[in-house]
Amino acid sequence: MTERCFYIGLMSGTSLDGVDGVLADFSGKSAIKSTAYLPFPTPLRNELMSLQTSGNDEIHREAMAANALVGCYAACVQQLLQQSNLTPVTIRAIGAHGQTIRHRPELGYTKQINNPALLAELTEIDVVADFRSRDIAAGGQGAPLVPAFHQALFGEINQTRVIINIGGISNVSILHADGENVTGFDTGPGNVLMDAWIARHQGQPYDKNGAWGASGMVIPELLQKLKADDFFKLPPPKSTGRDLFNMTWLDTQLASFTTARPADVQATLTAFTAVTLADAIHAHASQAQAIHVCGGGAYNGHLLQILSTMTGKTIRSTEVLGIAPQHVEGLAFAWLAQRQVGAQAGNLPAVTGARGPRILGALYPA
Repeated sequence: MTERCFYIGLMSGTSLDGVDGVLADFSGKSAIKSTAYLPFPTPLRNELMSLQTSGNDEIHREAMAANALVGCYAACVQQLLQQSNLTPVTIRAIGAHGQTIRHRPELGYTKQINNPALLAELTEIDVVADFRSRDIAAGGQGAPLVPAFHQALFGEINQTRVIINIGGISNVSILHADGENVTGFDTGPGNVLMDAWIARHQGQPYDKNGAWGASGMVIPELLQKLKADDFFKLPPPKSTGRDLFNMTWLDTQLASFTTARPADVQATLTAFTAVTLADAIHAHASQAQAIHVCGGGAYNGHLLQILSTMTGKTIRSTEVLGIAPQHVEGLAFAWLAQRQVGAQAGNLPAVTGARGPRILGALYPA
């Protein structure tokens, strides 16, 4: 039987907007064969948002949300197969990250909503899921998991590159010029606070191209207060999520800024994302010759302009490296699924702080 080299990666991130799917061919150099995006139905998005904090009957609600999420996953898989003219038997495995609702590595756990057994049943394809738990069991942060993939795909001998992923949370991968050493960590909020603030004040899911943020003025005192959070004093390895950076946290910071204009707060939140990324790059990758950005934040031109000014470097999309920003994470989980199937480590101890390399994910056969 011919070896099946096709893998599917499914990613629904902190922004809670929908599912990004990638069908990849790993028979040679990693190549994307098909991509798909399915927005979450509003009721599911609202329930996933609600489950970010403790509430009534949440065990039942989580299970029902997982089934609904997997329905979206299965529809995305079907779309990928149809676009590629492939059948389930040609796909070796699906890498399905699930939807993070808790991330507390300091307490030894992380939780991603998912029902991989149902996904295997619906798609008739093997599923790899629960990628973070093994790394956390080994003393790691369980995140970020993409730096190993970034090195495999974007690493370049004799050039130090920084790959910035700006999703709900921002993280950096520092690919050193020796082609071997890789470092990376979460730097703080990406879009999560900006999205929540514009949703509250304008009813929009995100600040398109950063236009609303660009219309305001940064409030220096607020920016300094936001930066004073203890998370930014921690050395890597470190990771974070909505458990810390959420609207309750932001409202607490804003308690003494009750007269601030909403547009000025948005401008400050945009600067907050940029400055925490820039600080991380100055501290850990000042020698970088190239900086590339992926994730939804890659389409916020105002944010990238601020970041370029703060770092003194041109910020380019991963598009110039051959992968569109919105497809990088989906491809990463296809790659991580391939690593699991091949019994190869998917984590980097230097990034997560785990005691050693570990095979990530659990396999659910079709």
